[in-house]
Amino acid sequence: MTKTGTIRTGMGGWTFDPWDTSFYPEKLAKKKQLEYASRQVTAIEVNGTYYSSQKPATFAKWASDVPEDFVFSLKASRYCTNRKILAEAGPSIEKFLTQGITELGHHLGPILWQFMGTKKFEPDDFAAFLALLPEKQDGIALRHVVEARHPSFLVPEFIDLIAKHNVAAVCADDDEYPMVPDVTADFVYARLQRGTDASPTCYPPKAIGEWAGRLKTYAEGGVPDDLPVIDKDRKVAKVPRDVFAFFISGGKVHAPHGARALNEQLA
Repeated sequence: MTKTGTIRTGMGGWTFDPWDTSFYPEKLAKKKQLEYASRQVTAIEVNGTYYSSQKPATFAKWASDVPEDFVFSLKASRYCTNRKILAEAGPSIEKFLTQGITELGHHLGPILWQFMGTKKFEPDDFAAFLALLPEKQDGIALRHVVEARHPSFLVPEFIDLIAKHNVAAVCADDDEYPMVPDVTADFVYARLQRGTDASPTCYPPKAIGEWAGRLKTYAEGGVPDDLPVIDKDRKVAKVPRDVFAFFISGGKVHAPHGARALNEQLA
């Protein structure tokens, strides 16, 4: 039997007013929504941490509400990435990492460092930023993923640079931002953003089936042959990798159903 990494599917956050009727059971208390959502999907990407800090007790409460194998991905503070000189982000990165995120314990998944679409690839400065990302925080191993949204990042130099740091690039299925499907870390991180509210499963069934196949290929250590890798000459070790896939933005009303449908396809 082929060895494979763990594939987790989910959506962004767990509080969204339309979900009160499209996803959550009738009359479910707001304080019970995370508990319910975390038993329908296997991971959630938290967007709130991009805009403001949280208290350690908040992270601890999140951890207590979810099942044993559930994982949170946290979007890093905008103050870390929305700056002219990334090499100067050290204090902001430290503030983000020390706010109490390790209260999540083994529920702490990848940290997403998202850059503005106007941020261009400056190799030396970006290398300095990557050097600021620690491998551990409070004894807990950290996984880092970057979402570079400017076309200047679509070069082999960028792929080689993040691979040296075992940092993943977001594989973004998006109408506006570029896709980076190259494997550069010991995990893969996909953001599926082409959904529509018209589809009961966010993405149509055919597209969900296609993504299920791609995610399985990633988890088994391969690279899907129908995605436009940036560095076509780079050799990737065929070893099992964990995979994270989130339905984000487009089709948000039915994003949880998309995550469940994808998980069913994977099963």
